[in-house]
Amino acid sequence: MTRLSLGTRKSLMAMTQSGLVAEALTQATGHDVDLVGVTTEGDVSKALLAQMGGTGVFVNGLREKILSGEVDFAVHSLKDLPTAPAEGITLVAIPERDDPRDALCGPGKLAELPRGARVGTGSPRRVSQLRALRPDLDVVPIRGNADTRLGKVTSGELDAIVLANAGLVRIGRTESIGQVFSPDEMLPAPGQGALALECRSDRTDLLEILGVLDDPATRAAVTAERTVLAVLEAGCSAPVGAFAHLEVVRPDEGEVLGLTAAVISHDGTRQLRLSASGHPDRAEELGRELARRLFEQGAAQLMEEQ
Repeated sequence: MTRLSLGTRKSLMAMTQSGLVAEALTQATGHDVDLVGVTTEGDVSKALLAQMGGTGVFVNGLREKILSGEVDFAVHSLKDLPTAPAEGITLVAIPERDDPRDALCGPGKLAELPRGARVGTGSPRRVSQLRALRPDLDVVPIRGNADTRLGKVTSGELDAIVLANAGLVRIGRTESIGQVFSPDEMLPAPGQGALALECRSDRTDLLEILGVLDDPATRAAVTAERTVLAVLEAGCSAPVGAFAHLEVVRPDEGEVLGLTAAVISHDGTRQLRLSASGHPDRAEELGRELARRLFEQGAAQLMEEQ
């Protein structure tokens, strides 16, 4: 069996996620996988993500290693992946998604925090939705790895922070969670909770090997979510949330893909939130239709106000 090299960021979260993928791939195909740590622009810069130009800062360094042949493939958090395709790169597999929801890390639930509590997040999407839920909060911009952020709560610098629940579960930090938000309370980022495997488009051998980890249900859901983001031309700096999942509406009709997306004003006082549903095979079309409806109701104006 061929030994494969997997490019990954060096953070605990990234290495843990990549390790899980490596184990699953070895189990499914028999190919051994070596992790290769890569430092990206996003890992070096101290600036907030929105100031660095978006999600690609965590991805481009890994893609360069793929194109040069230094690694066979890479694993990303799907929410970090730009929606525009990359020349010479194929998104070959999206494994079954973990919990897509956001989690509040702190001593209790959001409603239990004192008035004016300091809550940290580096995401404009989370900022807007926190302000919608609790206008009195002092929402503080932060960045850094999960342990660095969690340390700001244990030190008393912040009362709470918001992180992706899936990531906390993967690195074993669930004891820090005070509340997991339902999508009705806080819509997740498109693709949140899912991982993405990329390789060179001309590596037909890898397309077949890595493709065994692709989960059709997850791919349909995240395709719908990410299409909304792509059509709105919104990156990480835009307050856009989206969540899609397969559901059985009527036993005789099979599974239906339900999609909800929202654009929220920066201060949280205004929100456009719409839903749609359709056959999973129409995931991209469903996302385009919902984005069009959001535009018709003023989404562009809300995004321009940031």
